[in-house]
Amino acid sequence: MDSSAEQPPDQPAIERMARMRKLWQWLALLIVSLLFAGALELAALPAALLIGPMLAAIVAGTNGATVRVPRLLFGAAQAIVGCLVASSISADIFPVFTQEWPLFLGVVVATVTASSLLGWLISRWRILPGTTAVWGSSPGAATAMVLMAGAFGADQRLVAFMQYLRVIFVSMTAALVAKMWVDTSGVKVPAIIWFPPIDAQAFAATIGIALVGGLLGKLLRLPSPFFLGTFIFGTVVHLGLGVEMQLPQWLLAVSYAMVGWSIGLNFTRAILRHAARALPQIIASIVALIAFCGGLAFMISHLLGIDPLTAYLATSPGGMDSIAIIAAAAQNVDISFVMALQSARFLIVLLVGPSVARLVARSVKQ
Repeated sequence: MDSSAEQPPDQPAIERMARMRKLWQWLALLIVSLLFAGALELAALPAALLIGPMLAAIVAGTNGATVRVPRLLFGAAQAIVGCLVASSISADIFPVFTQEWPLFLGVVVATVTASSLLGWLISRWRILPGTTAVWGSSPGAATAMVLMAGAFGADQRLVAFMQYLRVIFVSMTAALVAKMWVDTSGVKVPAIIWFPPIDAQAFAATIGIALVGGLLGKLLRLPSPFFLGTFIFGTVVHLGLGVEMQLPQWLLAVSYAMVGWSIGLNFTRAILRHAARALPQIIASIVALIAFCGGLAFMISHLLGIDPLTAYLATSPGGMDSIAIIAAAAQNVDISFVMALQSARFLIVLLVGPSVARLVARSVKQ
């Protein structure tokens, strides 16, 4: 027998090579993610810690990367984001909301209606599928909308593309508008403290809320169970029992990376081309929504005598973190009014978003 005949492949060696290839892919993805996130942070763009990893994952996914974020890690990241959203809701907004609830409700309903109409038009004109367009057009709560969208049949990749593009546009527009009233050039964004001292009780409460909330979400069969279960349970515990949570920046950065990688790695070149073709219409819808909210701010300012900058920042459709920083930089802005209206819209969008998306999607199909 010819000793040079082809031998059967060494299966353990093949498995080792596959593991090495995946290890190199993860290493490359991590390095590119750090570069992108760092560049976005230097440019002072919002959501850099999420958008940077997502962009890196899109590059990897469209160039043949085979690695994927394990479901357990993605679920854990969603639970941490749920804790973040729950902890951001302050009881201080309720007195302001109680005093101005007709105004707040009217502004929120008008904004949600306008965004749903834009989503309906994008769907009707076959630019993007129905539920995808509606979830992508939803004002505020960008990360929450992206996490829930997949559970309701929307294309999570395109929803993320629309949502984070709007966050960037809204934040930059708000910063430019603020400069018309007040010089914010000397105001520095608070430095990021990556490894703060750990409050054992608050940090343990955060992990406990994430675990219990995620399990409750699964047991109750909620859509996007890890996010919604943790958000609902965390909000009840935080507001009802006064339990404080601690979310150190390193934990948020890891969670954002998991979410960004999970979305970006599923991009294909066909999806990317589709997003690029829809880009002009998506930008037009973002500009239209910003203009509509600007019109609402003009009406509120003139009819009720509210400071124009306060009215604009309060009605700005998204980018709550950036809006808070800009509001704090302006001396004459009523921060409590701004954050109360932003938080009220945030909560209402979370509660009614799924129902509105299903309703609009059904109307498109008819």
